[in-house]
Amino acid sequence: MLAQLCNFIPGHTVQKLAREHGVEAKTRTFSAWSHVVALLYGQLTHAIGLNDVCDGLRHHVGWLSRIRGATPPSKNGFSHANKVRDAGMAEKLFWAVLAHLRSVQPRFGSGQRSGLAYRFRKTIHVVDSTTIQLIASCMSWAKHRRRKAAAKCHLRLDLHSLLPRFAIVDTARDNDNARAREVCAGIRSGEIVLFDRAYLDFAHLFGLLIRGVFWVTRTKDNVQFTVVKKRLLKPEGNILADEEVVLFQANTRGEYPNRMRRVTAWVDLDGQPTVMEFMTNNFEWAASTVADLYRCRWQIEVFFKQIKQTLQLCDFFGNSANAVRWQVWSALLLYVLLRFQAFLSAWPHSFTRLFAMIRGVLWDRVHLPALLDFYGTAGEPWRMRACPEQLFLPGLSPEPVG
Repeated sequence: MLAQLCNFIPGHTVQKLAREHGVEAKTRTFSAWSHVVALLYGQLTHAIGLNDVCDGLRHHVGWLSRIRGATPPSKNGFSHANKVRDAGMAEKLFWAVLAHLRSVQPRFGSGQRSGLAYRFRKTIHVVDSTTIQLIASCMSWAKHRRRKAAAKCHLRLDLHSLLPRFAIVDTARDNDNARAREVCAGIRSGEIVLFDRAYLDFAHLFGLLIRGVFWVTRTKDNVQFTVVKKRLLKPEGNILADEEVVLFQANTRGEYPNRMRRVTAWVDLDGQPTVMEFMTNNFEWAASTVADLYRCRWQIEVFFKQIKQTLQLCDFFGNSANAVRWQVWSALLLYVLLRFQAFLSAWPHSFTRLFAMIRGVLWDRVHLPALLDFYGTAGEPWRMRACPEQLFLPGLSPEPVG
């Protein structure tokens, strides 16, 4: 199973990136490819430390060698690689593999889904961040508060394909709005971006307006506006107000001199009706569309929930900033590999179920697509029932007798 997932990574890519980042010159017995495989194994098995990864790979050294000659690391070698090898290689590897998979299967990157957000022809981006808790006593470089340490992943997610388009892994010291321009730099004219009010920066919003990008966000309580025009005279359904506003204070109005649209609506939040205010620079959409678009922002929360509950982002294999970045980028890489396999097999179940199933049969000699094809629900009689020939890889099954 591990070999079949690793085969999605182009063979020349790791070696090429290792030369570009100076990693190949520092390797002896533990190659850059073996390093990548070890990190993916640690993610798949939820390894809690260096010994867990090293002992598990040494126990399966025969199978490991068939993954393009990968070798098991020693504890010191694995720790040293995470500490000194440039984590920028892991970032470049993630984007290179994602671009390769999207070129092999263009539908994997475009997405085929239904719902309100997917009626838009333009790409819809969702921007948000997630905090990864660390140990303050061991990782002083990531000191977040008085007695806490944390790293933060700023992400721009494609709402159609649910695949990352841009990501930054850094400490949690900076506010989200300080990263807003960098995260949204690649958004094109006519596309749509959704983000929470933590990314609210009126100078940045005005820059998006100049670039022709439509945005939807929430307002902050401490921001004052002047109502210029009321587009809705009385409440209609869940929409309480639809107004065109400008910033009230003169010093902040210079950051965004144009009009903005404010929509006030009833929203179901955790089963309770709640009044929320939304801001946008689009004056053509229906007011209900603005509220529904912002509700689609929840998909990025689902994405963060999937990677934090299934992949290994709790126990880290090193205390340095470089080691943490290696592990976070390897988690994102494994997520894309599993999503690609689920796409090829038309996997109908959840991502969590796919991860748990592959984790349980990681070293079994079974053809992965065939396994996913006959995997059913608990009520189906053929659940996890394989034919004898499925115990062998394609072309390696014995000849039938008689």
